[in-house]
Amino acid sequence: MTTERPTPTRPVDPDVDLHVPVQRRERTWDPAVLSTIAAGGALGAEARYGLTVALPHQPGQWPWATWLVNVSGCFLIGVLMVVIIDVITPHRLVRPFIGIGFLGGYTTFSTAMVDVQQLALAGHGAVALGYMAATVLAAVTATVLGAHATRTCVRWRRSRTRPARTSDGPR
Repeated sequence: MTTERPTPTRPVDPDVDLHVPVQRRERTWDPAVLSTIAAGGALGAEARYGLTVALPHQPGQWPWATWLVNVSGCFLIGVLMVVIIDVITPHRLVRPFIGIGFLGGYTTFSTAMVDVQQLALAGHGAVALGYMAATVLAAVTATVLGAHATRTCVRWRRSRTRPARTSDGPR
């Protein structure tokens, strides 16, 4: 008699060997991390909401608030990557709070694509296409610039805090 294995109810990663217990173990979630992400997400969403209220747009107009939120959020992601990798060893909840929570709640690429759809459906195809291209290009550029600017500032600061040389070297 053969025993049939139950079919998984969720997709299985093809790199996981289900015969190896450690590979199939479900992830356990840390309540502190989840609450930290939720708190950061709530604050990020509030910040985004504030900007959308401050910069409303009419149908057919460029959605500046969404564009600025996504571009500034990407810049901050570039800054955060450098700071947590090259500058400090943060508390274990800093990255989930800022990176996943706050910046995840702040940025809204799904809203950007809804804006593209609404512009196109309202007969503003050129604006929709321009907005989509500008969003992607500006977001990627902002991430790179955020990382580069932060690395430059870190290098400058480290060069200013090095102790002065007391000798001219070996003679």
